[in-house]
Amino acid sequence: MKRAVVTGASSGIGAATVRLLRDHGWNVVGVARRADRLEQLAAETGAEVFVADLTKQADVDALRDHLAATGGVSTLVNNAGGAMGLDSVEAADPADWQAMFDVNVLAVQRVTAALLPLLRASVEPGGAADIMTVSSIAGHIAYEGGGGYNASKFAVHAMIDVLRLELSGEPIRVLEIAPGMVKTEEFSLNRFKGDQARADKVYDNVPDPLSADDVARTIVSTLELPPHVSLDLVVIKPVAQSAAYKVARGQLKVKAAE
Repeated sequence: MKRAVVTGASSGIGAATVRLLRDHGWNVVGVARRADRLEQLAAETGAEVFVADLTKQADVDALRDHLAATGGVSTLVNNAGGAMGLDSVEAADPADWQAMFDVNVLAVQRVTAALLPLLRASVEPGGAADIMTVSSIAGHIAYEGGGGYNASKFAVHAMIDVLRLELSGEPIRVLEIAPGMVKTEEFSLNRFKGDQARADKVYDNVPDPLSADDVARTIVSTLELPPHVSLDLVVIKPVAQSAAYKVARGQLKVKAAE
């Protein structure tokens, strides 16, 4: 059985991953808060959908119960997440940090813990279940103005590493995709609370940033490797983005590729 749950499926990387998995013949359950977006995705792809706010334990429990009653799950793609603000540590609003930790860290823990028994139960002889988490290069490299987002993504990266140790010996692959600059319709717009001009400037110095489809292709190709092969961490960046970058005046500055 290949049945994947993809969180954050209403837009961006999540929606692109649902589409590509469906194209590859997977059964997919797309999960997000926005029912209207999920309904459109279901109509387009034939995917199942489930409306849930993953920062609420009751919603996560309802998702687990729904999956258990409808065939289980073999693959979890933890994709839901987001950034808020680009303020210094001194100027940051703690409420923004709380919101980022709720969705980027605690929601990943909630969903992973809730679905682990179902993932274990899905494993057939010679096979493996998958926990794939979409983190960020921001969980590996700090940048000015990224205090809260960096902290949340460093935290989820650490949690994934610990989980891999905890599940050692079980037929469960614990995978992480850490994208660099990805231009989607909502990520930067949400970060800057609807300021389209500021969101657009993020990509001014980055020719050909990654697209949601680029990341989805990486996710699906990783999941479809033989079950004994684990790509523990994949960092994916546009060629224009080097490892060193900084934020100046609210705009991400990227060095030329080396």
